[in-house]
This record gives sequence, C-alpha cells and structure tokens, in this order.
Amino acid sequence: MTYLAKPRLHHPTLTQNKVGYTRRDYEGPVSTLCAGCGHDSISAAIIQACWELDIEPHRVAKMSGIGCSSKAPTYFLGASHGFNTVHGRMPSVLTGANLANRELMYLGVSGDGDSASIGLGQFANAMRRGVNMAYIVMNNGVYGLTKGQFSPTADRGSKSKKGAINTDSPVDLVGIALQLGATYVARSFSGDKAQLVPLIKGALAHGGAAFIDVISPCVTFNNHGGSTKSYEYIRQHDEAVSVIDFVAPGCEITTSYAPGEVVEVAQHDGSVLRMRKLHT
Repeated sequence: MTYLAKPRLHHPTLTQNKVGYTRRDYEGPVSTLCAGCGHDSISAAIIQACWELDIEPHRVAKMSGIGCSSKAPTYFLGASHGFNTVHGRMPSVLTGANLANRELMYLGVSGDGDSASIGLGQFANAMRRGVNMAYIVMNNGVYGLTKGQFSPTADRGSKSKKGAINTDSPVDLVGIALQLGATYVARSFSGDKAQLVPLIKGALAHGGAAFIDVISPCVTFNNHGGSTKSYEYIRQHDEAVSVIDFVAPGCEITTSYAPGEVVEVAQHDGSVLRMRKLHT
C-alpha cells in the first residue's frame, strides 16, 4: 500500500529522545521500493541510529546518486536537507556542500553500481581526501532499475536470475576504502539490525571518512539460488572474519626522552609497557 501517506499525527505516548524527537520524526514518506527490499531495512537502521544519537534532523544533509539505493534517502529523515545527484557524482556534490557548510552532518547513500562503476573514481578520491562524512553503500550486486544485470561487486561464479554466470572479479569497496585511508570502515548485512545500527551510529559520530558496505539483497533480481547476495546465502555465510570488532585507541607513545632513560606506559588492560631509548 505504498500509495498511502503516513498520518501526520503521532501517538502522544511515543518515547522521545534527549532533543525531544520521537522515532517517527526521523522517518520519511512510505517506501515505494519492492516489498522485502534490503534497502528499506537499512533506512530503518539509519532512522534508529539517528534517534538514538539524539541528532536533530535538520542538522543532517543526505546525498545520493542514481539507482534503487539512491531512492532510499526519500524514506528517512524527511525533515533533513537532501540532494539527489547524477549517476556516480554524489561524493563530489557532498564534498562541495561540506566545504560550504561545515556545521551539518553529511550522510552519503549510494549503490554498488553507483559507487563501484561510474562513480568509482569519485568514491576513491572521497576516501583519499578523508571527507568528513558517513558513506553507506547499499550493495545488492545487480542493477535493479535496468532488470538485474551484474554490477561490479557481483562475485565471480555467482548466477543471475536468468542463469548467466559472472566471470569477472568483484570490486571490493571495503578493500579500496582501507587502502586509500578511510579511518572508519565496516561491512554489514541489511538483515542484521543488531549489528548494523551500532555501525551506523559509529560512522555518524566518527568525524572523518567513514564507510560502510551493507550487503542488501534485491528481492526481485538477486534473491535466488546461485546468488551470493541473497537472504539465504548471506544468512548461511554470516560469519565473522575476525574476532576483533573494535580496537580502542591506546595511550600516546612519545620519544621525547633521553638516551638510556626508561619510560613506563600504562595500557588499557592494566599492564605496563616499559621502553628504553638506546644510545645511538
């Protein structure tokens, strides 16, 4: 029933955050994406993250490009600033807006075709420059608006809905972001809200180039057997590649001490690191 407008009135008992907003205040119009689309789950996670962080909606500028993912910003933070750019050019517009007004929080939303194909150079340079933003890619491995062709992030050997096998190597946006100096990088799954909401909160509060690649199944063109970005496949392979989720920053280690002097540095776990500068 996507043609129905949401009621403007809120129930008086809805919980408010510290700045006086309910969760409903962070929503937008009813989504017109396909029922079950992973992008709607990401939108819901963004809404939850902003509400929990007590962010005032009008302090956010949301930018997007072209594609199903770039429609998603319509459905969250309806009272925020927004701009829908041309295909692959969201990072440039966001960078310019950031230079013009540094008082806003910048949220860039893109897709795997938008960022890993025509916009790959834009994505790479935004990471390289360390633009202050939260950059979220809704990654479904296909071009949903043009009937499900493989996107650059489709895994080699994966099968399309029509039965074609992808023979190309995928573009790994997470690896590129790490290599080019992004200071907050994560990968998540749209069906795992318990993991995704804290990651988005961390990206919004990071204060630097923060990037999250979210696997977001396309229920119309990429949710079948043989797809490596379907709900079934991701849930079967949703396993940690590292036991480390977050590494807390340690105490600063300086070298301003004389040769032969021993310096002790307390660590977070209660241990003490002893260092002695050698004579040169």
